[in-house]
Amino acid sequence: MSETAEAVATLDLQTAVKDILATVEREREREIIARRFGLYDRKETLEQIGELLGITRERVRQLEKAIMIRLKIAAEDDLPHIANVEKQFIRHLHDLGRVARLQDLTARVTADQNDRTRAHVAFLAEIAPKLAVVDENDNYHYAVGIKEHHDTDEIKKHVDIIVAAIKAHGAPLSIEELHAKVDHAHPNHVRALASVSKHLANLKDKWGLTKWPTVNPKNIRDKIYVILQENGKPLHFSDIAKAIKGSEFRRKDVTTQAIHNELIKDGRFVLIGRGIYALKDWGYSKGTVADIITNILKDESGPLHRDEIVKRVLKHRQVKETTILLNLQGKQRFKRVAKATYGLADA
Repeated sequence: MSETAEAVATLDLQTAVKDILATVEREREREIIARRFGLYDRKETLEQIGELLGITRERVRQLEKAIMIRLKIAAEDDLPHIANVEKQFIRHLHDLGRVARLQDLTARVTADQNDRTRAHVAFLAEIAPKLAVVDENDNYHYAVGIKEHHDTDEIKKHVDIIVAAIKAHGAPLSIEELHAKVDHAHPNHVRALASVSKHLANLKDKWGLTKWPTVNPKNIRDKIYVILQENGKPLHFSDIAKAIKGSEFRRKDVTTQAIHNELIKDGRFVLIGRGIYALKDWGYSKGTVADIITNILKDESGPLHRDEIVKRVLKHRQVKETTILLNLQGKQRFKRVAKATYGLADA
């Protein structure tokens, strides 16, 4: 960051906010804005502010709206610092993909990461004429965009289109894949818009619905599932533990025993060898080696040569050939019907 940019970063956001608030003549109105945004302390509700000032919740809402309108009008003309702040915000937003969540924009603007600093950025963005603000609700994170490209309603519309594209696909998509499905100039813009949605999550830049464990693993079992899926092959539980500890997951410091316990409990995982687990999604099914042999012979509807049985079992289980042969010879459910050929005893 250049010296000039650094000066603006510490631009003192506090000084900018203080000087802008000073243009509001009435102390009660300054108090309302400061408390609603959490500029000097925690954010407060309309009810809390109304109680403090001895007015109704609705009156607080009306005053807040009127004050913000006046500030936005003043920002079009001559409000302290706002032109400089706006210029810097837009520069960072261009780098971030034209729109960004409040926390991401704040991280670019200043090294100070706390609720008060984010409140300062939110307040300044709210009154800047060339910026569009998306308020937080059940669908969207609080976000700031460059109005020249999209106003608030357009940002929401484009975010909704991205969510719909992922839902329609039914599985996580990379940003490049997602970019190919929607009409935007650059993948960075798609990524930025996707990050605004509360319905989407990402892992290693694969984007999907927040309820999908492959992009938003919430517990040990989900993390195991992601590790196995990423590797695309069965793994020993100790190797799964190492992979989780070396991953980008939050709360990844779990014991090998805890991971083994979760593998045993969850129907998505199938034990196919000594401590080796695979995903049920890959076509594996639970059961002993004898169960696998039984299913193979049932599917064949007749006897099979010993070598063919071994070959087919090894597609389902990582065991020694001798283990398979011992099951063939030692279990009453199988019988030899010809030289090295076996069928089901009750067939």
